[in-house]
Amino acid sequence: MGQRAAAPHGVMESGGSYNLHSAIPAGGAGLALPLLEQAARTIALDSTDQPLVIADYGSSQGKNSLPPLRAAIRTLRGRVGPVRPIIVVHVDQPANDFNTLFEVLHADPERYSLDDPNVFPSAIGRSFYENVFPKAHIHLGWSSYAAVWLSRNPARIPGHFVPRVATGTVREAFERQAAEDWKAFLSLRAVELKPGGRLVVVLPGMDDEGVSGFEPVFLHANEALAQLVTEGAITADERASMVVGSYPRRRSELLAPFTDNQFHGLTLEHYELLTLPDAAWADYQRDSNKQALATRHARFFRSIFSPSLAAAIADERKRNDFPDLLQEKLVGRLSDPPTPFHSFVQTIVLAKQGPAHDSAHNQ
Repeated sequence: MGQRAAAPHGVMESGGSYNLHSAIPAGGAGLALPLLEQAARTIALDSTDQPLVIADYGSSQGKNSLPPLRAAIRTLRGRVGPVRPIIVVHVDQPANDFNTLFEVLHADPERYSLDDPNVFPSAIGRSFYENVFPKAHIHLGWSSYAAVWLSRNPARIPGHFVPRVATGTVREAFERQAAEDWKAFLSLRAVELKPGGRLVVVLPGMDDEGVSGFEPVFLHANEALAQLVTEGAITADERASMVVGSYPRRRSELLAPFTDNQFHGLTLEHYELLTLPDAAWADYQRDSNKQALATRHARFFRSIFSPSLAAAIADERKRNDFPDLLQEKLVGRLSDPPTPFHSFVQTIVLAKQGPAHDSAHNQ
């Protein structure tokens, strides 16, 4: 038997780990709930009894999708009543932890189908950099903290693993990849959305100085990886191959495709850059527990980024040991001095252009 392949980049740590330790993305998504509710109030609807379709592009293990989708469904029910079917489709890569996702959809006390027998959850294991749905199939799209991931890593990053610290031709390669991927994501969604449909996108952001808020943990993680090489836990070549294909875009990069607010039939209705306070830091200010703060921050990093880093490790035993070793190093480094992860969130609302008479059918 051959060795088990490591998960591709952009797949979160399995076993429900991401659900447990993704409070920061959950907080960012929460800032966009009013936008999603407004989108659900304004999408074009016909007067038939055909199902409404909501797409969750980049669902991961599902926990963070429950509050926004519940809000969207509640808003749609106010427009169409309790009987019309609503189909919710969660989209993520084939290597995603779909077992945990389906368990959440089936048993979580906050699941959006709990009191609505006419809501039908489902999932598709496919990258959203491919066609996911037929043309004009989706009424309402939602994507939170997912389109920050690139479809591929175009290069190694000398001395680091984060694209934003790259320089020269390596930096240019990531900038090109990020621009191409963003256009591809938008173009595909433009095809899949129904005329009069809406897509709400939430992404980690950067301020005008290019600061994301996660620089301290990336610095400590890079030093921890170097320490693991020194200790022989990973090889220098494995370390050099580690790249996290997460690329927070600046405002100018996100808006670049939109000429006169238009791109491939999509109209840019809203863009905003918001500040997201670190909830773990607020807890630390109350209890002064440095260890708890460092552990929460390390688990956050591990649940999101360790699978991408571990993919560079060929040996299965070493690959399985790697997340624990990295977390241990990170906790030690993050606990002194304690540092908040105040970050930035970008929210975008896109409308699919449609015939002028669509609005006459809104319910």
